[in-house]
Amino acid sequence: MIINIRHTGIVVNDLEKMANFYRKLGFKDESRLVEKGSFIEQVVNIPLVKIEWIKLRSPDGFLIELIQYLSHPKELSKEKSKSNDLGCSHVAYTVSDSEKVCALISSAGGSVENPPAISPNGKVKVAYCHDPEGVLMEIVELIN
Repeated sequence: MIINIRHTGIVVNDLEKMANFYRKLGFKDESRLVEKGSFIEQVVNIPLVKIEWIKLRSPDGFLIELIQYLSHPKELSKEKSKSNDLGCSHVAYTVSDSEKVCALISSAGGSVENPPAISPNGKVKVAYCHDPEGVLMEIVELIN
């Protein structure tokens, strides 16, 4: 049985650029490592793989793991992920001020897809944004 959610992994093209983006949003470095060898080859099922990752922790303790494939890299897609793409859709973040966070995302190299919209029940304001490499982010502000 699942005990908890450990972290969310995001494969990136430029590890330092993306780590700096998430640091600007309030994440703090937790750990960093370059991995190669039989263990990581078995885990990711890629022979002779070499990766570098940074784990970053949010103020409430949530971990994201940014992973760059030093070997076997994929080209950065020109298209941003879309909300209806199959697979992992987005990571949702609860924020104190959605307008300010959207402005910060924009100024840090990301993009805002929609200004924060108030939900029909009036409980949240939600905006979809993309990080600088096109990963979809949901920004959620609780309305008191």
